[in-house]
Amino acid sequence: MAEQFPDRATLEAILDYYVEAGVDLALDEEPHDRFSEIAPPPPAPIARPIEPLREPAPLRAMPQAAVAPEEAVVQARELARHAKSLEELETILAGFEGCSLKSSAKNLVFSDGTPQSRVMLVGEAPGADEDRIGKPFVGRSGQLLDRMLAAIGLDRNQVYIANVVPWRPPGNRTPTPQEVAICKPFIARQIELAKPDFLICLGGPAAQNLLDVKDGILRTRGRWFTYRTEEGRDIRALATLHPAYLLRQPLQKRLGWRDFLALRRALNGETSPGE
Repeated sequence: MAEQFPDRATLEAILDYYVEAGVDLALDEEPHDRFSEIAPPPPAPIARPIEPLREPAPLRAMPQAAVAPEEAVVQARELARHAKSLEELETILAGFEGCSLKSSAKNLVFSDGTPQSRVMLVGEAPGADEDRIGKPFVGRSGQLLDRMLAAIGLDRNQVYIANVVPWRPPGNRTPTPQEVAICKPFIARQIELAKPDFLICLGGPAAQNLLDVKDGILRTRGRWFTYRTEEGRDIRALATLHPAYLLRQPLQKRLGWRDFLALRRALNGETSPGE
């Protein structure tokens, strides 16, 4: 009996079924039994004797400050008070173990610029670029600060730059009140030894910690304060916006420009309105 083939309509119906099922491509002319082509399973692995469990290695704790925070503050005050020069203060800071930020930072970020300049600028804490290089304000915010100084006729060689906290907090987080309290005696002594005529606080944290103000930076910027050292010397201080903030809020650069114009007038012996 002759083999019966489906008619054209039946074949088209079968093809339509395959297409609906997602089978829309022929891979070969003839069908293949793929199951017969499956390779035999690999031989079972040779059993090995089970080694006895070893004691896990003890976890290494992150380095911690050698003393309690309260004791570290007292120690910092005593050490800072005995520094007779900026070089000696930097050496003391490099060997100080009372602040846990030192263990996570790459470098001590002490200062940049020229000591005994008429202008000293102080920020809050180093960022990633500053931590890598060991100098304050060298990243994008530092480049903006350089342009702001140049606009009033100054450069880094004519100012002195530092931070309240000389070590970078992990992840650029805000320093804790304890960390600031431990580092504050060192920046206070640094200001005393630098002997600036004008102290510029870059950003709210620097202004709040050095000038003992409670208001935010948008309320305190542009105002002149008096910073008194432990030796009893009065320094004129100006609060202004941090360059990093100005990068995030470009429209506020006009306020920073006004503050730097006030600094230029003060350097020239002019009296600013409202003084």
